[in-house]
Amino acid sequence: MTDFVLPSDITEITERLGAAATAFSGKTVVLTGGRGFLGRYFMDIFARLNETVLADPCTLIVLDNLITAGKEGADIPEMPHVRFLQHNVSQPLELDEKVDFVIHAAGIASPFYYRAYPLQTLEVATIGTRNMLELAQRNQARFTFFSSSEIYGDPDQKHVPTPESYRGNVSCQGPRACYDESKRVGETLCYIFHENHGTATNTIRPFNVYGPGMQETDYRVLPNFASHIKAGTALNVYGSGSQTRTFCYITDAMVGFLLVILRGVPGEAYNIGNPKPEISMLDLIARIENVLARKIEHNVIEYPDSYPADEPLRRCPDIRKARLQIEFEPAVDLDEGLRRFFTWSDAAYSGDV
Repeated sequence: MTDFVLPSDITEITERLGAAATAFSGKTVVLTGGRGFLGRYFMDIFARLNETVLADPCTLIVLDNLITAGKEGADIPEMPHVRFLQHNVSQPLELDEKVDFVIHAAGIASPFYYRAYPLQTLEVATIGTRNMLELAQRNQARFTFFSSSEIYGDPDQKHVPTPESYRGNVSCQGPRACYDESKRVGETLCYIFHENHGTATNTIRPFNVYGPGMQETDYRVLPNFASHIKAGTALNVYGSGSQTRTFCYITDAMVGFLLVILRGVPGEAYNIGNPKPEISMLDLIARIENVLARKIEHNVIEYPDSYPADEPLRRCPDIRKARLQIEFEPAVDLDEGLRRFFTWSDAAYSGDV
């Protein structure tokens, strides 16, 4: 178990998966982006499944080029039945093993980092996705692509909560385009391989996943707030503070992701998130104050030049499809998730973990 997750969260995830997880017994899984926020959870989950659930261990092959892994990802733990390869998925990959599952979680999701690495962001979701799809096709493996709720753009208010059938509206030019448009192309590649080659593909569209293990330098809202709270400095809320989001705690997200990987209807995309509550950034601060039982100083400021324009005003998933087809149901409410995250971040961002 690594220091960047809560062991109790890993236990919760494996217990909630139940008998479904036994489908990994004796299988070989390729995981890209294995040293990112989600990838590190996958590694710990598969290690725990091998220890406590699977009759025949699962072999996990982890790929990452470590470009944005940070201190959390660069320290690669030794785990039984796990092999790490430092590899850029934009380059072809040949493996001797028979592969059963390909989980393509590599990507640059933080606006700070995809502005710094726009071409790499574009390539990992397009060229990298094709390379991993070809690996899955050669092995007749199940393939799962991590897309993004950003593919919806700033949705029409009539389509919030947003279902998978909503086509989205994003700009092909601008600071977010390298991320948004490359994820849309990645989804198209999944569609082509499913339709033309019979590859069993699924697409996951995560909605604002958070939890222990997020890098302090990730620059997304909750690690950003946690970093300022730890330092005793005022939080900065961009724009008007009225923009809304929903937040999905990591245990709920990982259960949803794994249910898609195991049970997803081939060719289908799934929203994975928690639709309640949809709250503004100012309301989020109020919730954090309630959880931490203290007032938090904050300022509402103009968007800085470093922050990508065209931020969606609302982001809320419709998860009816995931509920119906894979029996996904979030179980951790926002206050409990914030309590777990801030308890962890207070120690981790102070160097005590």
